[in-house]
Amino acid sequence: MKSSLLLSLRLSLCCSLSLLIAQTSHSEETLPVDNEAVVKQLQQEFQGSYPETAPPSNKVHSRELVAAEAEWGILPPYQTSVWAYNGKIAPVIRINLGETLKLTLHNKLPQATTIHWHGVRLPNAMDGVPGVTQSAIEPSASFTYEFTPKDAGTFWFHPHANSPEQIERGLQGILIVENPDEPKYSQDLAWIVDDWLLEKGAKIHDRFVTGHDLMHDGRWGNVVTVNGLYRPSIPVKPGERIRIRMVNSANGRVFAPAVEEIEAKIIAVDGLPARQPIPLQNFYLAPGNRIDLDLTIPKNAAGKTFAVLDNFGKKANTLAMLQVEDTTAVTTPTFKPTQAMHFPDWQSANDAPVTHEFMLNAMRGGEHGITWTIDDHSGHDTIALELQAQSFYRLRFTNRSYRLHPMHLHGQFFQVIAVDGRPVREGFWRDTVLIGPKQSVDIGLVPIDKGLWALHCHILEHAEAGMMSTIRVQ
Repeated sequence: MKSSLLLSLRLSLCCSLSLLIAQTSHSEETLPVDNEAVVKQLQQEFQGSYPETAPPSNKVHSRELVAAEAEWGILPPYQTSVWAYNGKIAPVIRINLGETLKLTLHNKLPQATTIHWHGVRLPNAMDGVPGVTQSAIEPSASFTYEFTPKDAGTFWFHPHANSPEQIERGLQGILIVENPDEPKYSQDLAWIVDDWLLEKGAKIHDRFVTGHDLMHDGRWGNVVTVNGLYRPSIPVKPGERIRIRMVNSANGRVFAPAVEEIEAKIIAVDGLPARQPIPLQNFYLAPGNRIDLDLTIPKNAAGKTFAVLDNFGKKANTLAMLQVEDTTAVTTPTFKPTQAMHFPDWQSANDAPVTHEFMLNAMRGGEHGITWTIDDHSGHDTIALELQAQSFYRLRFTNRSYRLHPMHLHGQFFQVIAVDGRPVREGFWRDTVLIGPKQSVDIGLVPIDKGLWALHCHILEHAEAGMMSTIRVQ
């Protein structure tokens, strides 16, 4: 990555330029703060933000997935040997809120695997992290995941064993938990955006977790795809109102999505509805992040083509093409986009004390020659922090390195409340936040889901080389 790009990341939040920088007044005198009262107030403001328990299950949605080798046409006319679920890249599972998903994974791979349900608040034993919540699923073995999601939204699933190779080879899918009470769009599209490092003949480059990847921002590919397809053409009609659920499954690449000539708004981030729609402007979609977009095809656009772009970096990539049919415009659905039912202001969040500061860095040595660390420790054998459920915490990530680190916390949502000491208000929840070079980011959270949860960098090579820990909520 170019140094100028890293500098721009450093000066921005590295997550979204749509955030509102909170205006703070500075005076010569600093009034004393009652920390206990502040924390209590923040906890009260949080109440009702999202459900503490799953709704009563009214149906069991049974599925089976086979993880196995397959052939896939990433870059026509070639066929690429991939690893896939049921022979497909980016399969989509849709269930309704209140339904239980009972999914059995059959491992037909040459190595052990699991499924992590990224962003889903579920029983800790179903989280899919080997060595933390379950044993790895060995070749020829099976494992059944069963849970009732607490939240409607866009989530995804992927292995949490040898992730740099398994996800790069194609093991990734989308879980959509639908709220039947939400308004219906003309089309509801689910996209996994990814990149692939391909050699001649569209063969996957089969050296993983290299020194180059570790010294930089992970493995960046040379072919960008949507649902495993290079620049797919998506048929749409004039007047259609479309929801695009976009997931970044790349090992390391950050995307900055944009839609050519069409106003698109972000209505959800990392699964949960935003406080209010946010214009899609320079939002950095880091590995693990999701956004839901709301856009309308102009009624006078019959026969036109609109590009969906990735503007991260100096040269734009075309992700997909919205190909408008040459037909009469359809009636555009009119409704107010789904918004968060309750979203705490947390204006006093930065008055709360910092409970813990996570130090992100690297050192020489280890299995891969470079070890990435959290608080000078590597691997999830370390419990970095113990938290009490229903309590407010202010946590800080301080990046001592010159590389990017999208930090993902399993089992919880949080708000970004400060960047480099400056208060910010984003207006949405997250489970993954991108930390820029030499940057610090403060988050506020009230954990409500108990268990031992993984915390790690979602640049998969960094996590594999040690940038992973755990947090216990009790």
